[in-house]
Amino acid sequence: MSDIANRAGLKIDQQLAEFLEAEVLNPLGRDVDAFWADFAALLDRFAPRNRQLLDKRESLQAQIDSWHRQHRGQPHDAGAYRTFLEEIGYLVPEPGNFTIGTQNVDPEIATMAGPQLVVPILNARFLLNAANARWGSLYDAFYGTDALPDAPPAQQAGYCPVRGAAVIQAGREFLDQSLPLAGQSWADLEDDQDGQLQDESQYVGKTERGLLFKSNGLHIEVIFDRESPIGSTDKAGIADIVLESALTTIADCEDSVAAVDAEDKLLAYTNWLGIIRGDLEESFSKGGKTLTRKLEADKSYEGPDGKQGSLPGRSLMFVRNVGHLMTNPAIHLPDGSEVPEGIMDAVFTSAVSTLDVEGHAKFGNSRKGSIYIVKPKMHGPEECAFTNELFDAVEDLLGLDRYTIKVGVMDEERRTSANLGACIHAVKDRIVFINTGFLDRTGDEIHTSMQAGPMVRKAEMKSSAWLGAYEKRNVGIGLRHGLSGRAQIGKGMWPAPDLMGKMMIEKIGHLDAGANTAWVPSPTAATLHTLHYHRKDVFEVQKGLGEVPGLEPLLTIPLAQGTNWSEEEVRDELDNNAQGLLGYVVRWIDAGVGCSKVPDINDVGLMEDRATLRISSQHMANWLLHGVCSEDQVMDSLKRMAAKVDEQNAGDPDYEPMEGNWDGVAFKAACDLVFKGTEQPSGYTEPLLHHWRLVKKGA
Repeated sequence: MSDIANRAGLKIDQQLAEFLEAEVLNPLGRDVDAFWADFAALLDRFAPRNRQLLDKRESLQAQIDSWHRQHRGQPHDAGAYRTFLEEIGYLVPEPGNFTIGTQNVDPEIATMAGPQLVVPILNARFLLNAANARWGSLYDAFYGTDALPDAPPAQQAGYCPVRGAAVIQAGREFLDQSLPLAGQSWADLEDDQDGQLQDESQYVGKTERGLLFKSNGLHIEVIFDRESPIGSTDKAGIADIVLESALTTIADCEDSVAAVDAEDKLLAYTNWLGIIRGDLEESFSKGGKTLTRKLEADKSYEGPDGKQGSLPGRSLMFVRNVGHLMTNPAIHLPDGSEVPEGIMDAVFTSAVSTLDVEGHAKFGNSRKGSIYIVKPKMHGPEECAFTNELFDAVEDLLGLDRYTIKVGVMDEERRTSANLGACIHAVKDRIVFINTGFLDRTGDEIHTSMQAGPMVRKAEMKSSAWLGAYEKRNVGIGLRHGLSGRAQIGKGMWPAPDLMGKMMIEKIGHLDAGANTAWVPSPTAATLHTLHYHRKDVFEVQKGLGEVPGLEPLLTIPLAQGTNWSEEEVRDELDNNAQGLLGYVVRWIDAGVGCSKVPDINDVGLMEDRATLRISSQHMANWLLHGVCSEDQVMDSLKRMAAKVDEQNAGDPDYEPMEGNWDGVAFKAACDLVFKGTEQPSGYTEPLLHHWRLVKKGA
């Protein structure tokens, strides 16, 4: 730690303390000394309980490991297994019938359905792009991606009229489907005065650039501009179709960032302050010019009655805090231990967000006076109850009304999935979000049953009984307890930002499953995914979903029983895991990049974060433990894939090759993640990543 500030017995990084005092507490009019004293008291109350919860995780895992060792080689007895989980407190009784009571929830979360972005909070440019992705150009999204499989490729640099014509045709077809006219097509219009809607209630008003409409709860702006390159050649003068796209965005302090110390946390909180206050800006060079990004203003319009109105110009922002596991050296407690990072995040991000609640923001985030925090990696209802009590204490610390702080519960750990109703009940008056995530959830599935036997190959996981039950139970249990119309039920990320055509075919399945939001990897993807929400009314879909699967399929362990893989199959699986692991780790350790488009083993760019790393490292550790492969085979794959990853990053002048540098920090970190994988708490990668990143930063 650099310069240290002493505050109420806490040793705090000087810059971090000064930031909070000058930029947050003073503008809020809070008594600084009283704040630090109350914060110290909060830590004294919650830090020991945080450690106790982590100890309970390890105790339960040790008992599960022992049970599997005792029953290894025997046919799996599902009934005995469930009874065992109940006896040790892994499974808890269902809470009975209840409905969540969350109040003051913005419509983007409660009553609207649309895409959600997740963006690393350390990257101001990406953060601004995501916040501004509330509105996106459909023409640009069609033109610049493979979303229109039959459209001819551009035949020249700049704008190609041939490809442009296909984009315009697709745009007109979208308008005909979403905003049907009486007796004619949008392709027949002569100008912005022509045509009449079949449903005139879809018309919202006139904007500065065109006409504003509404379809399935989402807004559409048709831009008319005969002076523009596109509008000048268009029969009606339509220059673009702008869609309300990313309704919500999660600014991520967790899996998509490499934040290991006070310097990193200060940047995270500073960027969050800029988003909340409305003055975040970022300048960068592009095409020989310096460009500056800033937050978009609201979209104004004149309604049919002549009254002025406006719509939010920015995505409604959540902030994802870290989970309960990690500590951070930014603050040391009186006993010399590091602060639980999740508690620090809860206090600091809520303090910043209080500027919005109390009217100190240029634009404003929540129009309902709420603060939205996503809480990841909680294991079961006891940990959810801890978060609820922690948020109570943070509200008291900041002088906020009870339940001002809302919570999103990520259903990505097995104990949470198995007790989801009880988890929701523990936060029933502040919950606004649940979702599923295949990668983290699979990583925990492997680690929880690590001692049971070798797992199926990663690709086979997607057809496992537990996964189908997990996805259906998440939606069904959420609906059972009244989340529809009050909260988001979400689905996971589309990982391939360059495969939009495939996304347009497959991701509508998330709506069919009853999700009213789903993650996408870019603003462009958000605009395209929005088309799905114009086609389907998710809230109607939710009414027709079937029965919620029981616990039995969820608790089915994805073991590769009776499988005898060939040497080539083992090598292929190890290579796939090793390449993905190394491709991510080298950027995390050497460059401090927690999320980026990482080429996979087939050179397809995938948006990767720590969740990908967790499943790969745990899968390799599982196969190694059960003798499917040897240490030599694993190391052979790691070294060969290091060469491939080096080749994939050859164009980066700052990249440090791994091949031949087997004592390098990044390669050693990757090896630890595999060879020490069974020892890692819940299979998490954070402890080793943080250790090796701090080694790299200190070199």
